[in-house]
Amino acid sequence: MDQPGPSAGETLLRAMATRGVTCLFANSGTDFPSVIEAYARDPAGLPRPILCAHENLAVGMAHGHALVSGQPQAVMVHVNVGAANALGGLFNAAREFVPMLFMAGRTPVLESGAPGARSLNIHWAQEMFDQGGMLREAVKWDYELRRPEQAEPAVARALAIARSDPEGPVALMLPREVLAAPVPARAVAPDPPAAAPAAPDPDAVAAIAAALAEAERPLIITASAGRDTGVPAMLAGLAERFALRVVEYRPRFHSLDNAHPMHGGFEVDPWLTESDAILVMECDVPWIPAQRAPRAEARIFHAGPDPLFARYPMRGFGGEAAITVRAARFVPALAAALERAAPAHGSRIAARRAAMAQANAAQRERGLAAARDPGGEAMSMAFVTAHLAAALGGPGPDVVFVNEYPLIRTAMTLRHPGSFLGSSPVGSLGWGLPAALGAKLAAPDRLVVAALGDGSYLFANPVACHQASAAAGLPVLSVVFDNAGYGAVRRATTAMYPQGAAVASGDIPLSRFTAVPDYVRIVEACGGRGWRVEQPDALDAALAEAIATVRAGTQALVSVRCR
Repeated sequence: MDQPGPSAGETLLRAMATRGVTCLFANSGTDFPSVIEAYARDPAGLPRPILCAHENLAVGMAHGHALVSGQPQAVMVHVNVGAANALGGLFNAAREFVPMLFMAGRTPVLESGAPGARSLNIHWAQEMFDQGGMLREAVKWDYELRRPEQAEPAVARALAIARSDPEGPVALMLPREVLAAPVPARAVAPDPPAAAPAAPDPDAVAAIAAALAEAERPLIITASAGRDTGVPAMLAGLAERFALRVVEYRPRFHSLDNAHPMHGGFEVDPWLTESDAILVMECDVPWIPAQRAPRAEARIFHAGPDPLFARYPMRGFGGEAAITVRAARFVPALAAALERAAPAHGSRIAARRAAMAQANAAQRERGLAAARDPGGEAMSMAFVTAHLAAALGGPGPDVVFVNEYPLIRTAMTLRHPGSFLGSSPVGSLGWGLPAALGAKLAAPDRLVVAALGDGSYLFANPVACHQASAAAGLPVLSVVFDNAGYGAVRRATTAMYPQGAAVASGDIPLSRFTAVPDYVRIVEACGGRGWRVEQPDALDAALAEAIATVRAGTQALVSVRCR
């Protein structure tokens, strides 16, 4: 139907493009005609449309792209059913502070009388009283578009909120007849700006610096400080200059070269009870209180864009101070404050530097030694991790690992900012392969490796992912660590019931896959190449061929039998 002006659907797209959104990851439905018509009429200057055969793929690609590009991308899905499928991915993004503009069509409000009014039986069954309510715990803000002239202001406000610390996803519900309506001419109003990042409070920084300088065994615990790629270099200088041990606990970004003398590894347990000053920096769960806790007299501080993790209903990690600030702003301020405090504690800092470096080196060597043994009948994940890193040349700065659980970080040395993206703490499975595709789209010249457990791989709707890889020209290397089931479920059951019937049976129910599909044939069905590795002596050759295949422009998968 001819329109006197651009539709709200077209206006939405142009509003996103002019505000830095380069991609629209879409799982389309009957609410999309106005968006589709806009692309057909004049696609120039609109976000690149990428059709995703499942909503989890769309949200995961937007997530991965934002992690690499630093810019929020857009997702659009089909009404409530599409939003329901996307919800796990939205929780992943929310808990890791990933900005995203999430949009879901809404079944038409009107039964007749306007373009876009109800025309199919499903338009009655799909209506909800509060469609946005199903998403509200996973987004910072949600709104239902009520008028076509709201299209651009709503996008502007949504993106400003998504980009303001703590960053995160926002949601727009889009009734079909509103999308179809023409947008009347109006005066252009200035956009609401994203809120400026918080600056560190000088008094709190000084108190933290004094505590770290005075300590015998200071400890920094982080999971996500390296989300800003300038942080690893800053943190390396800080840790070396002032002899501060750094643990990357359940890391989701690369925050420090783990060959650095002050890198204390990836577990807090060896150091937690001996540390007398602890800085928790961008880490939601710095230790497990039921298993181990700091000593009673330890001085504890928190820093991050949301240091209290206010969206977690309960989180009881106490301390003397919590500073709302990103690591990229906090670390330089802390370094300056330590320079002022350090002269009074120079001998203490020098003494602890040597002791920490020695203990850290011994811890690092234990991790590397464990990776040298393939592990018997099935390869250990540490062994596979070490050989994967070696096959990638170290790895170099052109490699990005997207890890959905199986990589053993003690078995590899990462040196380059932006080289590691780990799964969200909420752990909605099926994130890794979609995120790897999004990362490849944002960084087409880098080699992207998706390290996946077999459970994570199956959760990702792999046919949809491999089809998208082929259709969009996004070759990634998938390495499936195949331990024939859910290792986390087995470990949890064993930990709770070590003498229980499930452990005694030798085959823990609801944790092991049977009738497992051939993962190699799945990737091959989508034009890729695959290798199945059963023995350690075949691993290096398969990895080398797969890496060469991806570098030549074709997606590849290596499935490795692990324990």
